[in-house]
Amino acid sequence: MSEHAEVQVRPGDEGDLVALTDLYNHYVRETAVTFDTTPFTPAERRPWLLSHPVDGPHRLMVATAADTGRVLGYASSSPFRAKPAYATSVETTVYVAPDSGRCGIGTLLYQALFDALADEGLHRAYAGIAQPNAASTALHERFGFRYVGTYLEVGHKFGRWWDVAWHEKEL
Repeated sequence: MSEHAEVQVRPGDEGDLVALTDLYNHYVRETAVTFDTTPFTPAERRPWLLSHPVDGPHRLMVATAADTGRVLGYASSSPFRAKPAYATSVETTVYVAPDSGRCGIGTLLYQALFDALADEGLHRAYAGIAQPNAASTALHERFGFRYVGTYLEVGHKFGRWWDVAWHEKEL
């Protein structure tokens, strides 16, 4: 999937729940890019999906193959922290189907997400990137994120410790 014209990006909806859950569960089971350790059922993942409406600061953008409708990835913005003073900050993330990486889908998703957030009165976006992850770091840097620090050995998964590098972007 190398041509952007073959991909559609739109807000996520309940019809995407099973595919989004399957995609996320791949990363839960196979990688340390998420620190979740137990795969989710669609019912368990539904509150997450519903916390991302089509408007407001917490969005979910889904990339699909134009010809088949297959979910190729998603990007989301979620609350950075629960306390009220953090309301103008969001944490962003991108997940791309394992067979669709390095095809520009992450770029399309982030572009759509940041376009959607442009008028939401947000001040900063943050991204935590489990290390090492050169592809994710490069994607975030292309979108103007800058490195602000690393939490050392903050997560334990697959029998080892993982660092998380934090990046921020002015919105």
